[in-house]
Amino acid sequence: MAKVRLADIAKVAGVSAVTVHNAITGQKGVSDEMRARILEIAKEMGYRQPGSGARNTQGKSLRCIGVVIPERYLAEYTTFYWKMYQEMALAATEKSCMVTVEILKHEMEDEMIVPCIAKEQTVDALILMGDTSRDYIHYLKKNVDRTIVFLDFYDNELAKDAVIADNFHGMYLMTEYLYEHGLTKLAFVGSIHFSSSIMDRYCGFSKAVLEHRDVTPAEWILEDRDERGQIEIHLPEQMPEAFVCNCDLTAGLLMLELEKRGISVPEDVSVVGFDNYLYPGFPDLKITSYEINTKAMVKVALEKALKQIRGAASGKNMEIVSGQLVPKESVKL
Repeated sequence: MAKVRLADIAKVAGVSAVTVHNAITGQKGVSDEMRARILEIAKEMGYRQPGSGARNTQGKSLRCIGVVIPERYLAEYTTFYWKMYQEMALAATEKSCMVTVEILKHEMEDEMIVPCIAKEQTVDALILMGDTSRDYIHYLKKNVDRTIVFLDFYDNELAKDAVIADNFHGMYLMTEYLYEHGLTKLAFVGSIHFSSSIMDRYCGFSKAVLEHRDVTPAEWILEDRDERGQIEIHLPEQMPEAFVCNCDLTAGLLMLELEKRGISVPEDVSVVGFDNYLYPGFPDLKITSYEINTKAMVKVALEKALKQIRGAASGKNMEIVSGQLVPKESVKL
């Protein structure tokens, strides 16, 4: 027997799938008469609410949160976003919910294919990690009748549903740290238009540079990855005093490239990163970095999703999670 979807109930009831979802989950905006009618139709059709079979130790129903990670953010090693998902799985136990994950393949995004966990309506809400195309996000919001929270990504339209790190302020502090140590000739390493996170970090870098009435030469604004997210390091002909990298992986690969050319860090040039994360097995290069509080971010994202499932207005605002600067050994003091 085919699984009954909200869209099937909506067709019989003559209402939208969103109205059906609001009626079944007890949210506002549906009259008592309509809610009763929709619940009766759902019962007759054999509909089971997502997560209805799962119970916690107190016998209460568990909410199921679907996590979608774009393929571009994954690799053979434990990437930043895979680490974040693992932390979310642990945090879910504290929130009386469970999480499941689906990888958003390149072709799914290109061909506008809804993730299976959303299409089959096996989850109560979605958390989308990282940047995806705006066209795909608009398609998803139009075709998925579930709460969607955006983790480590936002734009003007989606800000109220987003949880992000303080990328702008964090990189501003990192750049100021370099100025405080007498380093003024700075290069930024990061593909600015690849993600909102990198763009915000570049803006934080630029604010600090402008406040010191400096100008960054065009040859010192360096791309670090292709459209699929593969990192490629290209050093400029003229070296700056310091490279300000959008993430620790870029900083680490850049340091290895500098070493190949006989350039020492920090004696000849300083390097800083962002995230304070290198995957297990990567050499520990003691990179001065700005640490993102990923554990706090995933908890806030889960709380936001659960609040919106309950219909709470408090879940509809952008959350910015602060981190901290972590000095190590890659800056000449």
